[in-house]
Amino acid sequence: MTEYSSDTVPATPSLDLPLYGAGPVEAVKRFYRNYAKFSGRASRSEYWWVAAFFFIIYGALGLLIGVIGSATQTMGDDGKYEPGPAIIPFAVLIFVVFFGSIVPSIAIAIRRLHDAGFSGLLYLITLFPYLGSFVLFILYMLPSSPLGVRFDLQPVVPGPNAGLAAPEQPLA
Repeated sequence: MTEYSSDTVPATPSLDLPLYGAGPVEAVKRFYRNYAKFSGRASRSEYWWVAAFFFIIYGALGLLIGVIGSATQTMGDDGKYEPGPAIIPFAVLIFVVFFGSIVPSIAIAIRRLHDAGFSGLLYLITLFPYLGSFVLFILYMLPSSPLGVRFDLQPVVPGPNAGLAAPEQPLA
């Protein structure tokens, strides 16, 4: 039987660093805790667990809207079937989830690019329909790069130039 002291219990991982091997619950928690944080890095597991979470949420809500809409459909004045008003709360819920996740989704995508060693400005290629999203999909699958460390927050250096010293400058 192994005894654990308070010295051997791992501390909560810092939100400033990527959590490699993150589980689904921890990845979603970190996603919302880093709501609008565009600096730093996010590991592949953090990014893809969040992507899977939203795939399941949107899929389930969409399926629910489709089932309830077809079960409560009515015929309109023009002779076409329309979904019933019972889908309105679910439609509102899907819009709330969507609009509430725009900023953190962009933030985690930029942090994932940082972890792969690329600038976050590369996210702007989404402005090119289809091709931009496809290229980003490929980049999100790339492994972590040692070059990504440059996007981590630099420690604040005490003194007259606090926070302004570059890593290659002497601190004294």
